[in-house]
Amino acid sequence: MSVCLLWLGLSALWQAADTQAAFTIDQVTLTVLPGNNVASGTNLILRCEAKVSHSLTQPLTYTFSFLQDDQLMYSKNTSASVVERSLSLARVFNSGRYQCAVRIYDKMKTSTSQALRVTGLQVPTLKVKSDIISEGEDIIATCSAPEETGGLSFYFYENDQEVKRVPSKSNSVTTTLTMQKLTDVYLHCVYVVIMHPDAGFSNKSNTVKVIVEDLDAIRPQISISPNANVVEGDRVQITCKVQYPSDLELFLTKGNTVLRQFHTTFTYSLTVRAEDSGDYVCKAEKGTVQRKTDYYLNVTELFSKPILRMRPDPVFEGERFTLTCRSTVSSQKIKKEDIKYTLLKEDRHINSGVDYFTTASLASNGKYSCVAVAKGVNKASQPLDLKAKVPVSTPVIRVIDKVIVGRPFKVSCEAENGTLPITYTLLKAHISLAERRVVEATDKALFSIDSISSPEEIYSFTCQAQNQGPSVSSTSQPLRAEVIVPVSKPVLEQRDITVTEGSDLTLKCLVQKGTYPIIFTWYHNRNPLSTQKVRSLEGSYIIKAIERDQRGDYYCEASNYNTEIKRSYPARIGVSLAVWKKALIGVFCILLLVAIVIVLTVFLKKMPSPRRKKQATELSVLRKTPRPKSGDPMRMSLTLDIEDNTILNGTPCVMGRNVWSENVSGSDSDDHTDVESELVHPQEVDPSKEVLLKKSTEPEYSGQHTEAQMSTPGVSEQAEGAALEYAQLNNSEQEAA
Repeated sequence: MSVCLLWLGLSALWQAADTQAAFTIDQVTLTVLPGNNVASGTNLILRCEAKVSHSLTQPLTYTFSFLQDDQLMYSKNTSASVVERSLSLARVFNSGRYQCAVRIYDKMKTSTSQALRVTGLQVPTLKVKSDIISEGEDIIATCSAPEETGGLSFYFYENDQEVKRVPSKSNSVTTTLTMQKLTDVYLHCVYVVIMHPDAGFSNKSNTVKVIVEDLDAIRPQISISPNANVVEGDRVQITCKVQYPSDLELFLTKGNTVLRQFHTTFTYSLTVRAEDSGDYVCKAEKGTVQRKTDYYLNVTELFSKPILRMRPDPVFEGERFTLTCRSTVSSQKIKKEDIKYTLLKEDRHINSGVDYFTTASLASNGKYSCVAVAKGVNKASQPLDLKAKVPVSTPVIRVIDKVIVGRPFKVSCEAENGTLPITYTLLKAHISLAERRVVEATDKALFSIDSISSPEEIYSFTCQAQNQGPSVSSTSQPLRAEVIVPVSKPVLEQRDITVTEGSDLTLKCLVQKGTYPIIFTWYHNRNPLSTQKVRSLEGSYIIKAIERDQRGDYYCEASNYNTEIKRSYPARIGVSLAVWKKALIGVFCILLLVAIVIVLTVFLKKMPSPRRKKQATELSVLRKTPRPKSGDPMRMSLTLDIEDNTILNGTPCVMGRNVWSENVSGSDSDDHTDVESELVHPQEVDPSKEVLLKKSTEPEYSGQHTEAQMSTPGVSEQAEGAALEYAQLNNSEQEAA
């Protein structure tokens, strides 16, 4: 398709040089002659015709392009409006969809596609290089269809069974066929067109018979001299013999090992040992054909393979040990004394004899072996890898994390030296609590301890380590670690007290026990005030110049090393008024009382004489009334009520004197007599006055919180009554006038 587009582009450039004219391509028609379905070998014509309308007086130049399955197959530039393309002896490869495209200048038109189907494939021909072959020999076969075009895929069959498939870009292929059976075979082939597999397989080719000859003549012979039953140390010769003239490979094998290889008869010699017993096989090969013959050789053992032993096993550094090398006599040809032993370390001679004694150390470690020799036969033992074990050293016991009284914690037990595995035992007061076996170097012996009740209890823990060394076990020193004692419940030293406003308050928080440092925190009504970290069992917090709004509940908390936080019981602190505030209130009360007395005195002195005398008479009557006791409400008092959250702190202010005694002392004796005489005639008293007197005797109380109230029921109300009476008399006199 890309080639087609390239050709059309070049044609457009070539035509661009021509004079432009008015034209149109009306129709492009493609015709396949003699038809669209033809048999193989038919001569075909592809006819393309273009109908064009134009205004030129000279002929137009057409570019005709023929395409098969969208691939350009032929192109031609001409002034004729019809172009034909011949396909001689059409084959299946020519099947497909064809189109014709016509270009004039920059205009192009394509015909409708036409499907061409060519049926019938040529019968292939099969040939072989030789129709008589030997067993194992390959067959060279050629399959061809010379009249076909395009790529073909060839199939080869042996006795109607497909044995090979070979694709080819041409109409012929040559290949090698390997025989599957040791019999005469019949071969044929077929093919398909790669581009048109729907056309199916061709008919079968001619059948070729191939004769396969048996190759049993290459079978070899084997012999062993002097015989097949020998003793270690004997010399043996093994012969492989074959009669076939040439093109052979001859092998002598034992198991999977090739001992000798040659092209013709040969002899293999060896001094036998016990392990040389077994089947010996002589093999002859020609191509893929193999023939073989085997023979069993029996070799009697002269003496056994030596065994190297160590005592004791295992051995620890510092211990004496023995290496012994021994074999057993198996034949009457030798005696026990005829066997000589050699001890090797890292393949170097270190001793001659059966036994070797030494002390285990780092220098004695290595790979040992021994060799036994008799009658020219030598045998080596299996190697012995000696690595003296290291006795376990004294272990060390350590804590993993913090140790807190009353809480679980972990300890580790570890020995610096010692060959694994090592068994560790945790002891408390020499009594076993738990065991751990460490097998890998990355493992650790960890023990969990529930808790301890006191710091001194930590010293009762030890651990033991053992690894079957010379010493039974090794015990560590007692466990030593810092033990954290949690704080006890704290106590706030102050308990429900009242302090004076403006003074300093010291809050002490104490604990009975606890490891330093200890963190103390003070709270006021659940709000934190201060936090201290101290190295003592007590902490202090001072409130400078305490104020009344700082009264309330106080408590403290104590903790150490992220242990449980302990809280004290709360203490209720009250704050009373400052002394100067109390004095100021007292002075205010005195001044208020003096002002009242002065007002009354001035009022009484300004009253007219008759009225004053009458008032004095009434006052004397009242004086004869029983005087109230000190606790009676009729007594003039000044009270200051100060109430805290829970405590009532008061400073009484009673600064009055008996008003009645003062009035009497200021009266004349005559007036006193008049008052007494007037008391004999109560009917002269005005009822309204009685009401006023009755009202004046009713007490008044003050219940205001933290406020000063002054009540003078005996004086102030009498003054109000006298003033009211004076006003009424005044009115009556004016009415009489």
